[in-house]
Amino acid sequence: MRPLRMGMVGGGQGAFIGAVHRMAARLDGEINLVAGALSSTPEKARASGQALGLADARNYGSWEEMLDGELKLPPGERIDFVSVVTPNHMHYPVAKAFAEAGIHVISDKPLVHTSEQARDLMETVRRSDIVFAVTYNYTGYPMVREARHLVRSGQLGEIRKVIVEYNQGWLATRLEEGGNKQADWRTDPARSGIAGAVGDIGSHAENLAATVTGLELDAICADLTTFVPGRALDDDGNMLLRFTNGARGLLWCSQIEVGAENDLRLRVFGTRGSLSWRQEEPNALEVQTLDGPLQVLRRGNAYLSPAAQAATRLPSGHPEAFIEAFANIYRGAAEAIRARLEDREPDPLVADFPTLEDGARGVHFIEKAVESARSEQKWTAARWRASVPETNRGEVEQAPPP
Repeated sequence: MRPLRMGMVGGGQGAFIGAVHRMAARLDGEINLVAGALSSTPEKARASGQALGLADARNYGSWEEMLDGELKLPPGERIDFVSVVTPNHMHYPVAKAFAEAGIHVISDKPLVHTSEQARDLMETVRRSDIVFAVTYNYTGYPMVREARHLVRSGQLGEIRKVIVEYNQGWLATRLEEGGNKQADWRTDPARSGIAGAVGDIGSHAENLAATVTGLELDAICADLTTFVPGRALDDDGNMLLRFTNGARGLLWCSQIEVGAENDLRLRVFGTRGSLSWRQEEPNALEVQTLDGPLQVLRRGNAYLSPAAQAATRLPSGHPEAFIEAFANIYRGAAEAIRARLEDREPDPLVADFPTLEDGARGVHFIEKAVESARSEQKWTAARWRASVPETNRGEVEQAPPP
């Protein structure tokens, strides 16, 4: 079948993640970028599109112009989906408008600013019956999918403890004052939302733990700190977690740890075994059983689960990393979209990607972390329900004692 036609909103000159999305989308030759509104001003948007070789007719000055222009084209020529890679505050209006128009959506994370927006977007997507993916890209690593298989198949036994951490140091100084575009919007509450490090990277940590373990968060005790003077949002977060199955957890995230680069780590401990994975060494997964030796499983080998093998492009010993993992999210969403176009069921091993529900749960987590940090109570109830409206919003709920 022909390559899917992708449109992009955001990701123009000076952006970091937009280029990553484009590389990931085209890695497998299944997606072509054909349209874009790549920046917040018409002049910069069109200059960015020209630099990428977009045709003038589909190099739009704004996302509204892009949506209107694409809908005027015959259905067989329009974009198949839109990739939303703007700063956080624009995710909701852009995703909602394209979803209402029946256009599939791939959105960067965090999904939106509030749970109200998330619920409205979920209802919009239900009505439109479109594919909606959220790029929690670390779940695309083959060894993360192997970790998920080991936990979900019961090989570690009942899960007792989960430790997930995301350590960075790039915001250890007030970088936003020096004209750094990424630091500027990520530390601005109007664009980033109510959280800083928790929203930017803590949301990745939450999603990684939830994806691998399948555990449901029950309550949270959070301590969020702003270490850099004059900064409006948190740049460090430390949290105790309780899960509904009785397991306990620790989640911490920081962007002020000098020397840390992109150190995302996950450890899971069960009654029969444990595992450990680190993003900066992503091709290995350490597994320890109760009565056996430490094992180091490696990407690309035939002993891995079908899900891990399906996420692998190269033979063992040839490292795969960030772009390939990101590309697995795009390939998964593309398979789901193709299945719609071909009126068939998607291949579950390929159509493996974070969903709108994952994104909505992530927004809920961010809100509860901030709520807990502001509370004088020890525990804040944090359970999320996809179909039940949140009650007593803004009030601190006391979790039951252990």
